[in-house]
Amino acid sequence: MSKLGKFFKAGGSSKSRATPSPQEALARLRETEEMLGKKQEYLENRIQRELTLARKHGTQNKRAALQALKRKKRFEKQLTQIDGTLSTIEFQREALENSHTNTEVLRNMGFAAKAMKAVHENMDLNKIDNLMQEITEQQDIAQEISEAFSQRVGFGDDFDEDELMAELEELEQEELNKKMTNIRLPNVPSSSRPAQPERLSAMPSSAHRSRAASSRRTEEDEDIKHLAAWAS
Repeated sequence: MSKLGKFFKAGGSSKSRATPSPQEALARLRETEEMLGKKQEYLENRIQRELTLARKHGTQNKRAALQALKRKKRFEKQLTQIDGTLSTIEFQREALENSHTNTEVLRNMGFAAKAMKAVHENMDLNKIDNLMQEITEQQDIAQEISEAFSQRVGFGDDFDEDELMAELEELEQEELNKKMTNIRLPNVPSSSRPAQPERLSAMPSSAHRSRAASSRRTEEDEDIKHLAAWAS
């Protein structure tokens, strides 16, 4: 068995060691990440320093330059190992955080389930069904009341439309008759011929009589137009 296996076996066989909480384990992992981050910074500075020494010696002191390059290689190897270790620790920390979150979620869901069970113990499904039926009935009654209020109430609206139209026509005819009565008809000229004057020179000429007759016809036509306008 390897020394590493003996170490974990010895650590696991210890009954006095208490199981750490997720918070403690996460705190330890963060401390380890911080320590390895400082180690990375140190190795990067050493790599730059050895590279500077190798350039400084160059061809003048090949042995010192080669030793500086060897040290740089060792530091780079350590830096690569630390990068892999940090990746593993980061993965473990994320897995532990997720496990802790899932545990808390499961615990809270268990509390909620117990609370729901305690609430439902005081509920009777039959009472709930009866209550919902009563609510539905009351809603139907309220709807019927609203519809009854919204209907138009008519008192004495049962009239015969034909009788009303006949009465309206009579009123319009009476109004038309009143207008016809108020129209002044034109004076009708007398059919008797006027007396002949004693003097021949005083007799009107035929042209004058024609103009007078035309004027009377024009006045009669105007009176007829006025009469037709009043009648309409």
